[in-house]
Amino acid sequence: VVRRDGCIKAVGQADVIRHQFSGATFERIIDCSGKCVLPGLVDAHTHPVWAGDRVHEFAMKLAGASYMEIHQAGGGIHFTVEHTRKAMEEELFNTFKHRLERMRRAGSTLVECKSGYGLNLETELKMLRVIERAKQSMDIGISSTYCGAHSVPKGKTATEAADDIINNHLPKLKELKLSGEIHVNNIDVFCEKGVFDLDSTRRILQAGKDIGLQINFHGDELHPMKSAELGAELGARAISHLEEVSDEGITAMAKAKCAAVLLPTTAYMLRLKQPPARKMLEEGVIVALGSDFNPNAYCFSMPMVMHLACVNMKMSMNEALAAATINAAYALGKSDTHGSIETGKQGDLIVINSSRWEHLIYQFGGHEALIDYVIVKGKVIYQNESCGAMSSY
Repeated sequence: VVRRDGCIKAVGQADVIRHQFSGATFERIIDCSGKCVLPGLVDAHTHPVWAGDRVHEFAMKLAGASYMEIHQAGGGIHFTVEHTRKAMEEELFNTFKHRLERMRRAGSTLVECKSGYGLNLETELKMLRVIERAKQSMDIGISSTYCGAHSVPKGKTATEAADDIINNHLPKLKELKLSGEIHVNNIDVFCEKGVFDLDSTRRILQAGKDIGLQINFHGDELHPMKSAELGAELGARAISHLEEVSDEGITAMAKAKCAAVLLPTTAYMLRLKQPPARKMLEEGVIVALGSDFNPNAYCFSMPMVMHLACVNMKMSMNEALAAATINAAYALGKSDTHGSIETGKQGDLIVINSSRWEHLIYQFGGHEALIDYVIVKGKVIYQNESCGAMSSY
């Protein structure tokens, strides 16, 4: 039962609920007999605001080019930056809105959304305004992330780029927050060899923390950088990627209750070694999942991400579901309101056309026929046109 304010009023056996609310009137009643009701999925890492796809680079990757080879040839992030800088705000908003709608249809009800394809103040703010507009106008939860340190802009060193972010970008974000124009939740840096080194990363993350942003950054993806140790030291809420994390880094993250946002799509598409999910789980790290939706990893579907996590990272289905709901909410600082079906939490739910919830993971790429309803704050925001007409078997 979800109240008018969008929060869960009661959870329990059907007959108990019917008796408890026998005198109540409801705006809508959904018959879920023979189906499963699950928490709305949480996508803990996406880059969904950009112009100019990179479908041509997929062919280069298939032919053997590495991520950094494409990056150094002017492709990768820099290709998208060039197109995003040229794009009008309205164009970016319309494509972003369309992408969010596709994420919702795949069951995501809370999504982390990054800037990072501007690398200059003007374009980063343009991206953050687009994210803010979607926050205000769409029925989906958004946690916004400033990722101006996604790459080093052409013509600058990492130190110069860090200085610009600390002295110009972050003070402007603080000013816009105080005026109520843009509310950013997290700060992100791509801590990587040839991008931002550990010292520059530390300076930017600390400056972001000083203006009230949660630390949630890219680390230890292509090379071991000791990003996990740095994140634990700085009190990071979450670190993403971690394909090359050290044993010491895993221990430090577990102790600091710093979430690991693992991205099985990225490792799959770039043919990287998978992050050591099993070791993290065994050591007590809070493991979350994200789609890493971006021009390099074009995936909207958290059910597909969970499937890859189980097959390629050896997670159990229970672990994957927790990682895509309550743990992903924790990685965004929202596990007190999102990520599970509990009284008092926000009424974000999905209803699947199966008596076993495992079908959401088992059916690889099958979510379009499987998800009957997506509900945010108790309001149906997506209903499958074939709802109830098909069986998941």
